This record gives sequence, C-alpha cells and structure tokens, in this order.
Amino acid sequence: MPPRWPREPDRKDPDYRKLDDRMNFAVHVAIAALVNSLLWFFHILKATTWEWLPWVTASWIVIVLVHMIYISAIADYSATPPKST
Repeated sequence: MPPRWPREPDRKDPDYRKLDDRMNFAVHVAIAALVNSLLWFFHILKATTWEWLPWVTASWIVIVLVHMIYISAIADYSATPPKST
C-alpha cells in the first residue's frame, strides 16, 4: 500500500516539499541505475568497445551526488511567508 499524505498536498508546505524532493531524488537514482546498467550490459555483449561509456557513468554519478548534496544540505525547507498583496 502506498504511503498516504495526511493533509492536502501543497508545495508551500515544507514537509511536503522535502518529501517531494526526496522522491524526485529516488526516481533520479532509479533512472540512472537503469540506464547505466543497460548501457554496461550491452557494452559487455558487444565485441566493440564504447570509450565514452565510463564518462557517461562518471558524469551521471557526479550529477546524482550533486542532487543528493542539494536536497540534504542546501535546500531550504522552512515555511514560506505569505506574500503581501
């Protein structure tokens, strides 16, 4: 059973923003793992070498690490003040 949010989802809610960012990160990691696994699988099956594949994998690892650092250390999940009219 999927987790349920106890109240109306709203991007202004800091807890919801934090959960949403972490779920987006999990999707990012899953897509990176899937794509890189498939690329390396087909690389192993092929007789030719793909010189660019280690660079793709390393670049994606760096991007995922930057994403992790952002959601864990940089992102501000404090309550947003109401805008004055």
